[in-house]
Amino acid sequence: MSPTVTKSPPTLVPPASPTPASTLLLPLSSIDRAVNSRLSVECIQVFSGGGGGGGAAAAMREGFARALVPYFPVAGRIVESVSGAPLVECSGDGIWFVEAEADCALDDVNQLERPLMIPREELLPRPPPEVKLEDTILMAQVTVFKCGGITVGICFNHLVFDGQGAAQFLKAVSEMARGLPEPSVAPVWSRDAIPDPPKIPHGGPPPSSTAFKFVISVIEISSESINRTKNDFAAATGDKCSTFDVVTAMLYKCRAKAINLPPDAEVRLCFAASTRHLLHGVLPSVEGYYGNCVYPAGITRTSKEIDNASIVEIVAMIRDAKEALSTRFVDWMNGGAKDNHYNMPLDYGTLTVSDWSRLGFNEVDYGWGEPSYVFPLNDDVNIVASAIYLKPPAPKQGIRLMLRCVEEEHTLLCSAMNC
Repeated sequence: MSPTVTKSPPTLVPPASPTPASTLLLPLSSIDRAVNSRLSVECIQVFSGGGGGGGAAAAMREGFARALVPYFPVAGRIVESVSGAPLVECSGDGIWFVEAEADCALDDVNQLERPLMIPREELLPRPPPEVKLEDTILMAQVTVFKCGGITVGICFNHLVFDGQGAAQFLKAVSEMARGLPEPSVAPVWSRDAIPDPPKIPHGGPPPSSTAFKFVISVIEISSESINRTKNDFAAATGDKCSTFDVVTAMLYKCRAKAINLPPDAEVRLCFAASTRHLLHGVLPSVEGYYGNCVYPAGITRTSKEIDNASIVEIVAMIRDAKEALSTRFVDWMNGGAKDNHYNMPLDYGTLTVSDWSRLGFNEVDYGWGEPSYVFPLNDDVNIVASAIYLKPPAPKQGIRLMLRCVEEEHTLLCSAMNC
């Protein structure tokens, strides 16, 4: 018999006390507008230890209501009176909130490991049918399992937050739910402080967006394997490299080999790097800023070049791309960029990677401890190959890769990660 999740109708949780009036319209930054268009990012926090019990939903409601006072824009809605110029209307409506109960224990559904034994739609909140999802800024669902375990499903609008910013907001919610008087980090909006450089023409037709049939897979990379490559890199270069550098090099090489494009075909690696450290002196305070603070970095090589390169050599390529990012981002802010780096080809040769292991979602404690596992659920995005780096469920170490980067015919070689 399949597990059943019983949901309450979605209700609004408004700020706990008055906030600025609905006549206040807040601009979004040039980075917010460049990064994405109203994409709803979906993720699940799994609390296998339980502890929230029947009071979990009430504590979460209180946490959201109190956090929405200093974070009052999150209680608003996205509006767009002029095409391409979205704003946040500080309506004070609140966030949509759903309470749910599952008729099973987390162990009965394999702790929500892939493949999911509960449909993703059952774990995520949705607004009422008449409400446009793309106009909402954040929604939450608390699901209590028979074992006392809890999942928190979050949908946040990428136009308003990047991953680090959304995690910052949830930390504030958790602090309010635990009874703290105010968030430990004061929120900073200040989107208009970020320069708005002139738009760069595309210089050709818009990129195609073919829908691929990506297969979802999960791979564990052990700490031992990562450290071995770090040691190899140090021995060859005398420098240190990061876990991200090592895992990305492994994945880039393996996927390039797996998809088996012609030797002279381009294989591209793209990743978004945080630029918060480059905004000191631009923002009134970098700490507390919860808007998009990322800029794309990447590598383009031929399939043959990546196939012939060693992991150490690819690590060096990744480090070079990261080091060049500072100059490119500053050029972009100053209007000196010659290319629109936010645009990239969306063909099968492109791989995007995103590191969720250090954003902060794993350090959120609503009152029953930190989550044992956090993972995204945007399973319907099929236009570009992606890999997301996660902390594996406790007590495992290393890095977990959630892959949606190859079609069925290329899964075996990529899954082996032994290229």
